[in-house]
Amino acid sequence: MAYIRRREVLTAAAGVLAAAATAAPARAVGARERGAATAEFRGMWVASVQNVDWPSRTGLSADAQREELLTLLDTAVSRRLNAVILQVRPTADALWPSAYEPWSQWLTGEQGVDPGWDPLGTAVTEAHARGLQLHAWFNPYRVANHTDPGLLAAGHPARCNPGWTVPYGGKLYYNPGLPEVRRFVQDAMLDAVARYPVDGVHWDDYFYPYPVEGRDFDDDAAYERYGRSFATRADWRRHNTDTLVREMSERLRALRPAVRFGVSPFAIWRNSDRDPLGSPTRAGVATYDDLYADTRTWVREGWIDYIVPQAYWQIGHPAADYAAIVPWWAGTVAGTRVQLYVGEALYRCDPQSSTAAWRDPRELSRHVRFARGYPEVRGHAYFSAKQVAADPNGAMARVVADHYLSAAAVPPR
Repeated sequence: MAYIRRREVLTAAAGVLAAAATAAPARAVGARERGAATAEFRGMWVASVQNVDWPSRTGLSADAQREELLTLLDTAVSRRLNAVILQVRPTADALWPSAYEPWSQWLTGEQGVDPGWDPLGTAVTEAHARGLQLHAWFNPYRVANHTDPGLLAAGHPARCNPGWTVPYGGKLYYNPGLPEVRRFVQDAMLDAVARYPVDGVHWDDYFYPYPVEGRDFDDDAAYERYGRSFATRADWRRHNTDTLVREMSERLRALRPAVRFGVSPFAIWRNSDRDPLGSPTRAGVATYDDLYADTRTWVREGWIDYIVPQAYWQIGHPAADYAAIVPWWAGTVAGTRVQLYVGEALYRCDPQSSTAAWRDPRELSRHVRFARGYPEVRGHAYFSAKQVAADPNGAMARVVADHYLSAAAVPPR
């Protein structure tokens, strides 16, 4: 998500908003546009990695951690949201007593140390008590924000299986090309699903890591063993990611059919100058080519239940216009059973922003109005929780006042 991967991959935002872009299509006029209570997803991400949102710092007492979490849930209710996406496996660790991985360092400051309570169990219970859905957010392959396995907790699977990992760009990752790795990370995530009545399993945009200039992701040995039947290494890598998504979908539906499976990718599948099926954008990164994540195929094959593209640009952005990205995704999900929610960059809304659009508290309200013009858009999610609470330029309050006049249910499957 934005807290780690948001490097400027696009041209710096500039220019004024076009009147045509800021206006919702005519078909938007109706109950949804007036903010009446309808079935729509209204979510917020709660990031635990590096203590972005919660806990506010490591080493807090169990009572203090719990109180902060409940305050965030209450904030979601007060903003008339209906879903919380809580990061529970940020770096190959766990915010529950996992049978596979150690306790997360972001709780106590030391990986593997019991925090004295069950954060995920508490979050599910307390969210449901407030009428909120709780979607458990996992990162499949990131192991650590460093490259030294010796810094991991004793007994960590990555220490016990050093051949599973690849150091890249100052971080440590599990190798997506190894079938045993894919099986293990699925097992680790499904452990939480088996233990708790979560409403969703949620992945963000990290599959193969974002490219680092001048460095290669060293999966040579795995490619020699498993990838030689593919035309290119890129095709093999996409196959590996497709396999992870498809297998997880099958296993999740067998274990708990009611649990939704959702992915929140970087919003550019491919640019249209490279593929006529792509979006009319000129982004520097595309999931298909750079992250080996064929998000369009996952939708078309129905392997996921919902998709939340991180459309973290303003209306009128010269390289990745929000008003171009949303219609592309609406067309992509059209005719499928996959629900489309739009990921919104609340974290960019700041009175000190260098970009005029993000200083304007009306920008996100314009996004919601525009997106509601497409019936395929079934809601929004906001990154991230601390901005939902603090709302530095009033953008969240404006969204609530303009569009969330009453509570709404999450759309049925």
